[in-house]
Amino acid sequence: MNWDETGPDSDPRLVDSAADGEDQAVEAALRPKDLGEFVGQEKVREQLDLVLRAARARGATADHVLLSGAPGLGKTTLSMIIAAEMGAPIRITSGPAIQHAGDLAAILSSLQEGEVLFLDEIHRMSRPAEEMLYMAMEDFRVDVIVGKGPGATAIPLELPPFTLVGATTRAGLLPPPLRDRFGFTGHMEFYEPAELERVVHRSARLLDVEIGADGAAEIAGRSRGTPRIANRLLRRVRDYAQVKTDGGIIDKEIAAAALKVYEVDPRGLDRLDRAVLGALLKLFGGGPVGLSTLAVAVGEERETVEEVAEPFLVREGLLARTPRGRVATPAAWAHLGLVPPQQGAGRSGQPGLFGT
Repeated sequence: MNWDETGPDSDPRLVDSAADGEDQAVEAALRPKDLGEFVGQEKVREQLDLVLRAARARGATADHVLLSGAPGLGKTTLSMIIAAEMGAPIRITSGPAIQHAGDLAAILSSLQEGEVLFLDEIHRMSRPAEEMLYMAMEDFRVDVIVGKGPGATAIPLELPPFTLVGATTRAGLLPPPLRDRFGFTGHMEFYEPAELERVVHRSARLLDVEIGADGAAEIAGRSRGTPRIANRLLRRVRDYAQVKTDGGIIDKEIAAAALKVYEVDPRGLDRLDRAVLGALLKLFGGGPVGLSTLAVAVGEERETVEEVAEPFLVREGLLARTPRGRVATPAAWAHLGLVPPQQGAGRSGQPGLFGT
């Protein structure tokens, strides 16, 4: 079991893959402690296991590790497992928190030998800090600049060997010189429903929740391939079962009834997703329609539609981005139970000027 978007100006969403305060508190108790407990990501787990075992056998610090993938897939969890497997402490920070080279120098200079430095959202680090990191990763030293102008002096500072674990949701934004300095790169994939069922069962045991196989499958199928969302839905289903039932085993019917209350449908779409699809189908005949027009139709900001709703709809094959605008797929019509307009019909579904 593993973990790792609230869009601009949007309300928190139950199917948001970013972690809020409640998620962070619960995840600390639910996170697996070693690679053997970690569910899914078989290739990354196998490759990482070899890297860590070899480093331990040599008595050396593990190579720097870069983990990429969507939020909620387990990048933070894997970083903690790396530290645990190497028997080393871990220091956690993030790219946005490092705005100056001095910020990074202060962190690096306080590391212990073999310590793991986890740098989340590494692609958002400032350029001066990024350039300092090149030398730190490769030569385990940094040059600290003292003074300004012609009198400035570079003082070399030796660093103890350490392991940098970088995490990013936008691997393409990392400059090649930084990417090339990582000894191991792993890409985290979205989870299959069967893997998420295992996540739900394990979390249910830790939360002391009784759940049947069909109940776990119902939650897993609505979790958008993301363990963090699966755990959040499990907690909401637990709340529903505690209040609305006699406290028995959570089955498919209870899980479905609970998630209906929270407006998460069988494919994992929530209110915002269905509003975007509904406007695209009912108001614009399935498109193509421009992003700004679509955003006005659903009463949301353009960025919210583009960054929060669209990625999942595209991944599910319900919406396509084209040069002319957004277009609904046949699967979108089927999911909302609507009939596509006949060829030649206008956007409103009425016969067009040259249609019948």
